[in-house]
Amino acid sequence: MEQIHIFTSKLLNDFTMKFLKIVIFFLPIIFFVACDEDDYDAEAQLKKDIALIENYLLENDLTAQSTESGLYYIIEEQGTGSKPDLQSRVTVAYTGKLLNGDVFDSGTITLYVYEFIEGWKEGLQLFNEGGKGQLFVPSTLAYGNKDQETIPANSVLIFDIHLQAVWN
Repeated sequence: MEQIHIFTSKLLNDFTMKFLKIVIFFLPIIFFVACDEDDYDAEAQLKKDIALIENYLLENDLTAQSTESGLYYIIEEQGTGSKPDLQSRVTVAYTGKLLNGDVFDSGTITLYVYEFIEGWKEGLQLFNEGGKGQLFVPSTLAYGNKDQETIPANSVLIFDIHLQAVWN
């Protein structure tokens, strides 16, 4: 009986040692990968995004206004209804595309303004109900350095929007 206990103990010690070796081997790798997230410099990325937006506007002969956050926008029609605030529920028809023109999404959506990406939260409040225009959203006001299904990380996004309804 004593031999079985010694054998089991040796197996347990072998397993424990292998487990510790694996943990010691992978721990620095996990730590290194986790630290990469912290290397993201939103301020530097915003500067890159603004340069990309300004270049896009210049190449396409567009004149846009900008906000302090780096959002650029063009109001084609201001609209005549009420303006939304963060607590407003809105219906927006939109087409979203990348700077290269690839459309990644389009449709009509109804949500509270506070539920949208930062660029929309800010941009929608510039329009009245019935308004139409474009939002040029830096990645820092959209999905940042995270890939989405059809949107690469650090992508500037362009939205053609029509603010169809506002409920305050």
